[in-house]
Amino acid sequence: MTIIYVVTIRFSSNPQFSLHSRNCRMASTSHPPMAFSGSLASKTSASDLLRSSRNGVCGVPLKALGRARLGSKKRDFTVSAKVRKVKKHEYPWPEDPDLNVKGGVLSHLSPFKPLKEKQKPVTLDFEKPLMDLQKKIIDVQKMANETGLDFSDQIISLENKYQQALKDLYTHLTPIQRVNIARHPNRPTFLDHIFNITEKFVELHGDRAGYDDPAIVTGLGTINGRSYMFMGHQKGRNTKENIQRNFGMPTPHGYRKALRMMYYADHHGFPIITFIDTPGAYADLKSEELGQGEAIAHNLRTMFGLKVPIISIVMGEGGSGGALAIGCANKLLMLENAVFYVASPEACAAILWKTAKASPKAAEKLKITATELCKLQIADGFIPEPLGGAHADPYWTSQQIKIAIEESMDELTKMDTQELLRHRMLKFRKLGGFQEGVPIDPKRKVNMKKKEEPILPPGIPDVELMDEVEKLKQEILKAKESSGKIPESGLNGMIEKLRREIDFEFSEAAKALGLEEKFVMAREEFAKTRNSNDQSMHPVLKEKLDQLKEEFNRNISAAPNYASLKNKLDMLQEMAKAQKLSEKNSKVNKLKEEINKRLKEIMNRPDLKEKIDKLKAEIDSTGVSTAMDLDQGLKEKIVQLKDEMETEFAGVFESLGLNVNPASLPDAKRKIDEFNNEITTVMEDVVSSTDLKNKIELLKMEVAKAGKTADAESKAKIQALEQQIKKSLAEAMSFPELKDKHEKLKAEIVETVESPEGSNGSLLADNDGPKSEVEFNVDANRSFA
Repeated sequence: MTIIYVVTIRFSSNPQFSLHSRNCRMASTSHPPMAFSGSLASKTSASDLLRSSRNGVCGVPLKALGRARLGSKKRDFTVSAKVRKVKKHEYPWPEDPDLNVKGGVLSHLSPFKPLKEKQKPVTLDFEKPLMDLQKKIIDVQKMANETGLDFSDQIISLENKYQQALKDLYTHLTPIQRVNIARHPNRPTFLDHIFNITEKFVELHGDRAGYDDPAIVTGLGTINGRSYMFMGHQKGRNTKENIQRNFGMPTPHGYRKALRMMYYADHHGFPIITFIDTPGAYADLKSEELGQGEAIAHNLRTMFGLKVPIISIVMGEGGSGGALAIGCANKLLMLENAVFYVASPEACAAILWKTAKASPKAAEKLKITATELCKLQIADGFIPEPLGGAHADPYWTSQQIKIAIEESMDELTKMDTQELLRHRMLKFRKLGGFQEGVPIDPKRKVNMKKKEEPILPPGIPDVELMDEVEKLKQEILKAKESSGKIPESGLNGMIEKLRREIDFEFSEAAKALGLEEKFVMAREEFAKTRNSNDQSMHPVLKEKLDQLKEEFNRNISAAPNYASLKNKLDMLQEMAKAQKLSEKNSKVNKLKEEINKRLKEIMNRPDLKEKIDKLKAEIDSTGVSTAMDLDQGLKEKIVQLKDEMETEFAGVFESLGLNVNPASLPDAKRKIDEFNNEITTVMEDVVSSTDLKNKIELLKMEVAKAGKTADAESKAKIQALEQQIKKSLAEAMSFPELKDKHEKLKAEIVETVESPEGSNGSLLADNDGPKSEVEFNVDANRSFA
């Protein structure tokens, strides 16, 4: 509060003295108002501020006139003062005018002044290792000062370590660490940057509706002689300022003030520069009542129609619509450690992962940092910050902002009005992307969310299910007749529906038989066993489950829904068979296509075609009509070419996991099968012997007991049992009778393969090209009907 003295002067009736107040004035317009504090006696009296124009004297205090001229007349008037307390008018005039400008014209009208007390340093969690190094440096310097010893080498080494650690830390920041830097309490604010980059700045206030929101600051300023309209979010530098500025969260009045300045700048042709640093628009009840959403929407619409260049700079955090309301610009620039988001990482984590502790993961997924947004072409560039963040060197950061503004503005001022508006429109139109009438890439379509079909509640009547199954059967038959492909989607859907129905029927049956509680308890015990480290089921639990299963199967026929359950099980079994058949047919078709493709590639090889044509020409030149009339040389060439082609074909089949048997060896194949059956019989007899059977059972028990993490003793036991079993099998296979049969069979197969009978004339069967009849068996990995 300021004490103002109100002065009352009473004069005598002496006509020789009068005070003409209309001729009195203040000595200088640059003086502050008549405001006093403290004792009246210790200051210049109120009468000294008045001036007289009598006898042409101006600017002389009345006290001096009284001493010089009035003499005894001094007692003819009295001076009395009344003290009245009024509220100090702090804004907009600062205490001292600009001394560099004649006439006392003020350089700015903002009440923003340097803080009287220096901001306390704030250490972020990830910066604590740096603080430990800094503390060591201080301790060594203190020790050097106290002892007088030279520790310069140690200090230099520690400082180098500190600088390297600082560089490593700030060049590999995580997204959540950048969020924390953007929210740093000592980070320079909008007005800090403004007074660092402008020569003159005049703040403009009010939305012309009776309000002035301090969270948004607007004003005119100059950079290198060029005038701009500045507007931005203003946070506080301490608790008191943050409360005054509402922590940088604007109300509708702030956005309407910014809108007024946009119209003003557009009318006078001032380029607009906006600074963004807000968690978001203030979302209290009063702001909503006053039209927060309407104010933001009005700003968005207006900014796209402004005919002057607009540059937006995100200097801290840009939150949602509160940031976008002054961010629809031709160029969006971001400080290196700034963030720009729709929802804060904490809010995103609370929605998706139900806990704010997942904010680091959310910050990474949201792509809210300057580098990520530049890749997405949302931001047009980022402005570098010093190591340690913008608060480490605010002036240097401000100069980098100034350079970025000048470069961007030089580019935008070259555009005419229509080009400028189109540039701003296309900047936002290119974000994201969509296509109409273009088929979706199959790879993308796989990852797209499938359309959710309504899940029917369990308990569908059997009649409806049977009708659906019959319709599906008809569709499968029609598909087989037309294309040979079974509709897998409908089949899979029906199987899932039947499984849900069967689960429901089983549950109802368990309830009716009074076994529901036993099943629940068994399920819980089984889940505990699976979650424990011991993956093998406990014998007691296994026995309990077997007993429960046996009891359920024994009494299931007494359940009231037994008929319905059996009917649905039959339908499921039938659908499962159809599904297996469909899968087999699909595998066969794919395998056939692959075989035909590979064989076609071999037949189209230039070297093989040349050999076939050359051999055909030789055969045609002989003039014979049957293969028996060919000479021995041509027969050998035909057999050689046939063997070469069969080798190529066999390589194709083997690469696809197929076993190839030549078509000319049916008898050999039969003998091999008989020999294999005999070996299998011998093996079964050996395995069924008491000694070997006990060893196999013992091996199974040891393997189950050892589990996944077997110790050295268990491994040794398992290996010893395996060696004993292998030795027993090898002894069984070394019978003389089996060896003799194997040698005889091997000799017969070799003799049959080397014999050219029945295969030397196969090339003459068709004039279109050579053919090789092969018969293949599918191994255990590939089976089809």
